[in-house]
Amino acid sequence: MFRKRPPPEEERKVRANDREYNEKFQYASNCIMTSKYNIVTFLPVNLFEQFQEVANTYFLFLLILQLIPQISSLSWFTTIVPLALVLSITAVKDATDDYFRHKSDSQVNNRQSQVLIRGSLQNEKWMNVRVGDIIKLENNQFVAADLLLLSSSEPHGLCYIETAELDGESNMKVRQSVSVTSELGDQNNLASFDGEVVCEPPNNKLDRFCGTLYWRDKKYTLSNQNMLLRGCVLRNTEACYGLVIFAGPDTKLMQNSGRTKFKRTSIDRLMNTLVLWIFGFLVCMGVILAVGNAVWEREVGFLFQSYLPWDPPVDNFLFSAFLSFWSYVIILNTVVPISLYVSVEVIRLGHSYFINWDRQMFCSQCNTPAEARTTTLNEELGQVEYIFSDKTGTLTQNIMSFNKCSINGQTYGEGSDPLGPQPKRLDFTPFNPLADPDFCFYDDTLLEAVKVGDTHTHKFFRLLSLCHTVMSEEKSEGELLYKAQSPDEGALVTAARNFGFVFRSRTPGTITTTEMGRSVTYTLLAILDFNNIRKRMSVIVRNSEGRICLYCKGADTVLLERLHPCNQELMNITSDHLNEYAADGLRTLALAYRDLSEDEWEAWSERHRIAAKAASCREDRLAATYEQIEQDMVLLGATAIEDKLQEGVPETIAVLSLANIKIWVLTGDKQETAVNIGYSCKMLTDDMTEVFIISGHTVQSVRQELRRARDRMIEMSRTRDGKEEGVEGCFMGNGFREGQGDSRGGEKQLQCPPPPPSNLMDNISGEFALVINGHSLAHALEADMETEFVSTACACKAVICCRVTPLQKAQVVEMIKKHKKAVTLAIGDGANDVSMIKSAHIGVGISGQEGIQAVLASDYSFSQFRFLQRLLLVHGRWSYLRMCRFLCYFFYKNFAFTMVHFWFGFYCGFSAQTVYDQYFITLYNIVYTSLPVLAMGIFDQDVPDQRSLEYPKLYEPGQLNLLFNKREFFICIAQGIYTSVVLFFVPCAILSDATQSTGVPLADYQTFAVTTATALVIVVSVQIALDTGFWTVINHVFVWGSLGLYFSIMLALQSQTLFGIFPNQFHFVGSAQSTLLQPVVWLTIALATAICIVPVLAFRFLKVDLKPQLSDTVRYTQLVRQKKRKPAGRSVGGAWRGVGSVSEGRLGARGSSRRSGYAFAHTEGFGELITSGKNMRLSSLAMATFASRHSSSWIDTLRRKKHSHTNTPPSASGESSPAPSCVSGSIPPLSNSSSVLCGSQDAPIEEETGAAPDTQTASTSSTQNPPAPAPASEAADGLAQTLNAGVLTPAALRSQGGDSPGGWTISLGAVQEALLRWKGRASASNSPVKLAE
Repeated sequence: MFRKRPPPEEERKVRANDREYNEKFQYASNCIMTSKYNIVTFLPVNLFEQFQEVANTYFLFLLILQLIPQISSLSWFTTIVPLALVLSITAVKDATDDYFRHKSDSQVNNRQSQVLIRGSLQNEKWMNVRVGDIIKLENNQFVAADLLLLSSSEPHGLCYIETAELDGESNMKVRQSVSVTSELGDQNNLASFDGEVVCEPPNNKLDRFCGTLYWRDKKYTLSNQNMLLRGCVLRNTEACYGLVIFAGPDTKLMQNSGRTKFKRTSIDRLMNTLVLWIFGFLVCMGVILAVGNAVWEREVGFLFQSYLPWDPPVDNFLFSAFLSFWSYVIILNTVVPISLYVSVEVIRLGHSYFINWDRQMFCSQCNTPAEARTTTLNEELGQVEYIFSDKTGTLTQNIMSFNKCSINGQTYGEGSDPLGPQPKRLDFTPFNPLADPDFCFYDDTLLEAVKVGDTHTHKFFRLLSLCHTVMSEEKSEGELLYKAQSPDEGALVTAARNFGFVFRSRTPGTITTTEMGRSVTYTLLAILDFNNIRKRMSVIVRNSEGRICLYCKGADTVLLERLHPCNQELMNITSDHLNEYAADGLRTLALAYRDLSEDEWEAWSERHRIAAKAASCREDRLAATYEQIEQDMVLLGATAIEDKLQEGVPETIAVLSLANIKIWVLTGDKQETAVNIGYSCKMLTDDMTEVFIISGHTVQSVRQELRRARDRMIEMSRTRDGKEEGVEGCFMGNGFREGQGDSRGGEKQLQCPPPPPSNLMDNISGEFALVINGHSLAHALEADMETEFVSTACACKAVICCRVTPLQKAQVVEMIKKHKKAVTLAIGDGANDVSMIKSAHIGVGISGQEGIQAVLASDYSFSQFRFLQRLLLVHGRWSYLRMCRFLCYFFYKNFAFTMVHFWFGFYCGFSAQTVYDQYFITLYNIVYTSLPVLAMGIFDQDVPDQRSLEYPKLYEPGQLNLLFNKREFFICIAQGIYTSVVLFFVPCAILSDATQSTGVPLADYQTFAVTTATALVIVVSVQIALDTGFWTVINHVFVWGSLGLYFSIMLALQSQTLFGIFPNQFHFVGSAQSTLLQPVVWLTIALATAICIVPVLAFRFLKVDLKPQLSDTVRYTQLVRQKKRKPAGRSVGGAWRGVGSVSEGRLGARGSSRRSGYAFAHTEGFGELITSGKNMRLSSLAMATFASRHSSSWIDTLRRKKHSHTNTPPSASGESSPAPSCVSGSIPPLSNSSSVLCGSQDAPIEEETGAAPDTQTASTSSTQNPPAPAPASEAADGLAQTLNAGVLTPAALRSQGGDSPGGWTISLGAVQEALLRWKGRASASNSPVKLAE
């Protein structure tokens, strides 16, 4: 551990089979150590880490103060016991985590590897492998270190590896040894190999390696294609040998395992601020009491000097005041108890387990549960405002299916009518025994065209069977396994296979197919590979008759312009088909071919050979050469592939949008493809006001386009609002946040020059969307453009960023964090999403088709996008609610406990005497009051999970940070101080004149202390009973058990037995028994409890009656339903799946502008490797099959919530006119799916004795007349519909006077239920009930 580190390397030199030479460079061994401690270092290192936290250092400072007898009136154990407990719990947790790291390290370090030592293979542990050793790997073994591949059992030194553990990509990759070492096949040759490698020093770049091999006076260039990295798995290769270049911590895997950025929640940051404020308050109280001590000692204290002299160090009243200050700092330190931090961590841990145990987030298909990979961010899940999502594999399944095609102007694969008879799936087996049984196609006319020998159809599928870079393996006759660089290619080759053109195998120079049952071998002359710029690929082949043909497939935007002019008519027809396919959200490709003469081929081949050998600008020269041959082609047709949406994606996006969460899609796909998916998942709809496309190539053009979009939004918003009645001063906004100014008239705002004020853009009316390309986004992310982009994009309901790089994804997230100060969540499934996931406040990884890299970098993970709504709307909202209630109560109970000392200071001569027994001070926070508040913080609920999903507006308080903020904190503090005043002065006033039945006065210190402590415990127990909204057995046991435990411990500590054993420690002997036997004491406790609780109870009754929160109203509707024994309602997913579903999850055609997408992966293919003269044998990996059906019902139009931070003037009737009252006139109705969104419209409430509580919110806005009276049952049903429409919102209630949750707010426990039932009975005695007055 204390070994001197070697100087940083500039280059690495490694000599094979020469440990002596390599050891002089002090290269790291192959032993890895991810653990932090060992037996010797654990205690000092762990304590050092724990005391780096300010809270622990603060309590250690208090402990030191308590050891000074002149200033301490408390025993040292009152601080050291809680501190030791906290440090011990944290140490045990850290030790447990580190034990598992040790165990994992040991398991990896003790793996066996075959090392070539002195000419023979010996088994060595991984930890004993050294740089320069030669290792033998066998099939399916993990690579032990970063190796230079020397030779392989495969021809030409090839081997196949899987890198899912390294970069998250599950597709197989090919590596090849240097040609000169590939011949060293046996151990003897390798044992005599003494080549030296000079290469770059260790780094974390997974896709780059630069080095040179020197051997036999020659040098050979080394690249990443020659390297096997640690963490890879050898696949489909019998054996290979490699030279260790980097070992242990120097390997690229370990270099990339840096610490993830530590994330803190907004509540954590607020708590740190509040703790500083509390410490300042503590100092102020200490100063006040110290000044009081100085005055008292000077004016009064000298009278007591004769029999109560100062302690020896004290010689004047100022020094006495100085010591008194520190004494009171010790006594009053419990305003910030150390148990607060432990309790917060325990609550978060419990919330994490609830996420892990949620069976409704378990995917049985993948056998994957949801996992909370961190315990520090749970409450932040309840405050998310922006979601940044990847597209492929996150919104879609990344499983492609051949859906439609156009051949010579004829379209095939017509979609079926979901209401009509379903077409029969074609059975290809009788026609083609090599067909893939999992392939689905329904149009038999295409199969008939193949059977009758249609020339164009045969050319079409021949192209699909030849023009690709797929690798194939045939384990047994007819059992083909395809491995493609992208799912698109696999789908196209599989389609050709089923229609009789079966790709069987390839060699570096040939492609073998089976065409209509006849085996055909083509000579592969060239592969013109795909890349992001070309957007197409081609192959040039020679058939058995000697004819040379170029086959090309690519994006229609680039391929159609390279056709021969004679194709014009066919191109127009095919373009119409492409538009239809794109409107269905399908990924499209155009197909074409060109016959070449021998002379044309020879001339082009020479130019290609020269370009391939160019020393500089090789890629550009090759691209120019490809361009020359890919001209004057003949159009064959087009393909349409469906990348199926994941199940429940449209529903999830709809619900999250209703919760005022904005969703941005950041994808590397082209614009057309991303827009198609946007329409498929209903982020974009044809009912939207306008969709803006930003595609400028310069900073100025991007700025102009953004400003034009903004001006257009303001103009259309003014036009829209001008047509509505009673909408003056109101805009339909995307959201609102604290601190925004009042919204003024639209006309006045529209006169503002660009860029307009942020509050105007936040109040934009209408549904807009923004689509921006990668090159435009690069300009928009520049420093002087960020404000322009943010103000425009954040006024839109949906934003889609196309062609973005992983770095740009992270930059977009950082930009929103910087400018909007909003909580962000990023969700993705691939390695290219890792930077975005790490940048966001919360990162969510989907365990899908692209490995586990995103999951490893994430804070939460699950297998389906649809689980996101439950994670946020249920677990996130509950976690935020529970944490806020916990903190409000915690601060309340500690101020009520501590401030009694402050008032007592005025009665004890400011002598720093404590009110309570020192054992009570020690046990108050760790025994008497810890468990009830933990139970509330872990188990509390305001509404059930179904209601959280049915009423997404319940999510808004977290976004607006309403339940715990500085205002709520001060309310809790005020309640705590009020309680302390009552608990001190009521017993003081009563007991000062009270006597026992024997006539002995009760005005003694011990009696007062026991009475005050008992009243305190009872009051805080009753308070938490009121604050608890969801009672479990655990809550009952903890609340009432803690109360019983207090009396048991108090009686035990003040018993004769303990006093007899420790007479100097227990000074309150017999006080509890004698005090609690006095009736006047119990009357005093009862009176103090009533004075503390009754005002709170009355306030909450009035609040729920006059200004209920949305959760109160939801709770009321639930009580009405339960009373009539109606079903509780269906979950959102279930409701949607039962309505409007379409067979096969397909969307209906949309008549709109052209939206085409090309079906290609956006990475280089295997073309160069295939044509390099190497045998490309495919691995035997089986393709996993997934269910492709997904629900396709959705909400056609998402409802916009009303911006409620506008102050509206009173109406003519003298009643307020909150903003939500002007919504209904402008919101289009929901579709069938949305009518069951909240499960209330389809289950009307017929309650004769219940009525909705008075909400003071208008239910309509299009008329000035009051609503007609309605029976109570209709009122309750109307209330539920009003909630679904988003009219009744927390914002609306706040506009009438503001929410005040927390220590003073109404709970949703037994007290509320009693109130709501009472209101129901009271309303039954009245005739009709109005929902709003």
